This record gives sequence, structure tokens and C-alpha cells, in this order.
Amino acid sequence: MAASISVVVPTYREADNLPRLIPQVAEHLTGRAGRFEILVVDDDSQDGTAEVCAELAAQHPLRLITRTDERDLATAVLRGFAEATGDILLVMDADLSHPPAVVPEMVTALENDAGDFVIGSRYVPGGSTDEGRGLLRWLNSRVATLLARPLTSAKDPMSGFFALRRATFEKAQALAPVGYKIGLELIVRCDCKRIVEIPIHFSRREFGKSKLDLRTRLQYVRHLGRLYAYRIGRLFKR
Repeated sequence: MAASISVVVPTYREADNLPRLIPQVAEHLTGRAGRFEILVVDDDSQDGTAEVCAELAAQHPLRLITRTDERDLATAVLRGFAEATGDILLVMDADLSHPPAVVPEMVTALENDAGDFVIGSRYVPGGSTDEGRGLLRWLNSRVATLLARPLTSAKDPMSGFFALRRATFEKAQALAPVGYKIGLELIVRCDCKRIVEIPIHFSRREFGKSKLDLRTRLQYVRHLGRLYAYRIGRLFKR
């Protein structure tokens, strides 16, 4: 029996991108055995996201979840997981930096038990990023990846484009995400060892603004501290 799929898209002020993203995701999943759903988890953008989603839901299996109590990408993803009904949970950004065409390949890797965590990766052979992203952003990504190296062998653990089985997610111990690197949180706390990285081309956003700022960088450092403490604590328990 084919696995059902839940695609979780966390958003904040992405109303201009959703009419481009949702039809593409639906197109690439339509025709596969097994049902799928798309969950947009919005942090009360008040930019027309609700109206856009209402129109898209008339044509695609889309649900909008609006949060008014907090604004955080990681917890938005977890809220999506809590309401998802699929056997496979897949996360991607709303700004089309993550190519929808790769979604079926990521799902297939899990269905074939090639690994227990699948990443749409910029840093494996065949992966790439748009030229002109800027040296600072490139360095930021590379340094963040190096800082996480003791926690995972994944080449692109910073990626926000990833998938795992619900059964793997339910093994998570003491989830405590902060900031935007929920993929790394899940790799560590779900004890994912078999990681598959599928090359992607990471595109620059066309509409809206990046959410990466000094605050999110500081949150990442705090997040790393939590994950290192968790991993060290587990070593002492063995």
C-alpha cells in the first residue's frame, strides 16, 4: 500500500509565492499511488495569505493553519506535523527556493527504505545555488554547517527541505527547537543515522524578504548548545 504524504509549508508573509508553489507541488504529487495533502502553517501574516489559501483550496488538497500565539519556523513545522495525517512528512519553504519537482524523488527514497531522513541538498554532487546569493550568505551557510558537523555527517543539515516517516518523527525525544533549523533538531533527536541527500538547485526568492537576520543567527547558536548538551547527556547515560 502506497504511503500517504503530508507536505508542510511554514509561512510568514508569503502570499505572493503560494499561488506559484501550491499548484506545482500538487502537480508533481498528483497521479502517484496514495493520497497527499498540503498544510500551510501561517504565523498570522495578515498579508492576504488566508484569502489566497481559500482560493487554492478549491482546486488542491490544501489546509491552512493560522497561528496567532507565536512566530517561529521550527514550532510552525511541529504544529503542521501535529495536524498532518500522512505517513510521510515533508517540509519545504514557500518561496520556491526548494524545487517542487524533487518532492516525488524524496518521497520515493523513504518508500524504498533508502534512509530514515531525506534532505534536498545543495552541497552534494549535482547540488547548486543561484549565483549572486552573496558571499556573506554563502559563508553563513558553510560556517553553520561546519558547527553542526559533530552532530551529523549530512552535507547540508541546514536545509529546510527534508522528509521523514511519521514513525521516525514519533521516536523523537525531548524536542526543544528554537529558531529555524528544525531539520537538524529532528536528525539529532530522532537519532537519524541513515540520511539520504538528493541534489537540488537552491533558487533565490522572487517575492518577499528573507527571514535570515542577526536574531536568527543567535537563535541557531542557542539551538546548537541545546543539541550538544542533549547528545553529551545521552553519551553519559550509555
